[in-house]
Amino acid sequence: MILPTLFFVFPLLDVLLSAEESMLSRSGRLDCVKASEQCLKEMGCSTKYRTMRQCVAGKETNFSMVAGPEAQDECRSAMDAIKQSPLYNCRCKRGMKKEKNCLRIYWGIYQTLQGNDLLEDSPYEPVNSRLSDIFRLAPIISGEPAVAKENNCLNAAKACNLNDTCKKYRSAYISPCTSRVSTAEVCNKRKCHKALRQFFDKVPPKHSYGMLFCSCPPSDQSACAERRRQTIVPVCSYEDKETPNCLSLQASCKTNYICRSRLADFFANCPPEPRSLSGCLKENYADCLLAYSGLIGTVMTPNYLRAPHLSVSPYCDCSNSGNSKEECDTFSKFFTENSCIRNAIQAFGNGTDVGVWQPAPPVLSTAFTSAPPHKGKDRSPNTLDAHNNHLNTADGSVYHFCGSLQAQKLKSNMSLEAVLCVDPQIDDPSTSNTISRNCSWQRAPAGLCSLLLTLAAVWYCTPEALSSPLRLL
Repeated sequence: MILPTLFFVFPLLDVLLSAEESMLSRSGRLDCVKASEQCLKEMGCSTKYRTMRQCVAGKETNFSMVAGPEAQDECRSAMDAIKQSPLYNCRCKRGMKKEKNCLRIYWGIYQTLQGNDLLEDSPYEPVNSRLSDIFRLAPIISGEPAVAKENNCLNAAKACNLNDTCKKYRSAYISPCTSRVSTAEVCNKRKCHKALRQFFDKVPPKHSYGMLFCSCPPSDQSACAERRRQTIVPVCSYEDKETPNCLSLQASCKTNYICRSRLADFFANCPPEPRSLSGCLKENYADCLLAYSGLIGTVMTPNYLRAPHLSVSPYCDCSNSGNSKEECDTFSKFFTENSCIRNAIQAFGNGTDVGVWQPAPPVLSTAFTSAPPHKGKDRSPNTLDAHNNHLNTADGSVYHFCGSLQAQKLKSNMSLEAVLCVDPQIDDPSTSNTISRNCSWQRAPAGLCSLLLTLAAVWYCTPEALSSPLRLL
């Protein structure tokens, strides 16, 4: 009775899953430039959009203090109308044509509707890639990562020279970043930054990441690490005459649409989570590395510190912070003590990735678990509850069903994700964990995958289900 029911339920779920994916793809959001153009072609949307922009400009001149109730009501009406237009949910793509214009539109709408200047959401369309997609690697489920046995940083530089695209854009940034402008200026930093952004936006990650995140052998840590540190020509792109305060550097970054957006993207994709084995709240190394590399070529350019352990930071410190010392330290530690970016860099260098993960037990820790807090905004701590059920099948093999609560701060309410973990003793990763691979949250909606995996668990875990399959439906 069980098998016939399973054969009926699983295909049905596959059909529903395909339908939901198709519906989501059809309702894909526009980039902000196209959304703006579409809005301006429609009389109703165009009028409300222009009104909203006037309201935004008026805010800077104490509009709310001098405008009458009717004008303020008109502003509120325009903002409500924009929420129903394609502009409300628009995003941009990194390195796209008119990227700066797209980001200008996004932040104009975002700051107006949110009513604050915080960097809580990324303006970029999610990529949801994996490191294993770059190298076609099989995710490692357990065990220690491989240790580098040769100078991968030197090999990556050689590989870049053999790739036309990598060689072209590398030469394009080496030139302005190493050309002295005058006796007082070592380079033209603006041109250097622009060329670096193009390098990381245009060159395939296999080559750009290979140079930036390469691993070093134990026998050659010092020289190899320095080569890796010199990848972005730090004397021009990173260092400055004086070390600025980190909060002042952040304030400067916020005045530039590109820098502001790349920093928001980094906050959104690299929050650490001490209770996860990966160290990342979002369980995605590739998205974190993409966000980190996106900062290079802005005033917030990070680089490796000369330290005994792997650590990165923008060129700033927290001296002269006054009463903001704690806030500054929190911002700085999001770089220097961030387990997510550190583990992501090490994973890439070692050729590993976030595989089918099993959350660690909750740990009492005061470590930060999300983007640096902002004044005037309370943040509730993220939680991650995990439990494991061991299921014995008839043939004696053991499978682990891991129920995990995704500790992610999303726009919608937190949702339950179920993950089916395979026995580490199983040798063939291509045939194991079929359900989990099919339900990767990078490719499929969470709801139906959770339902599928929950059904699988209940079939094995609930005695009543075995005796009465219809209770599951």
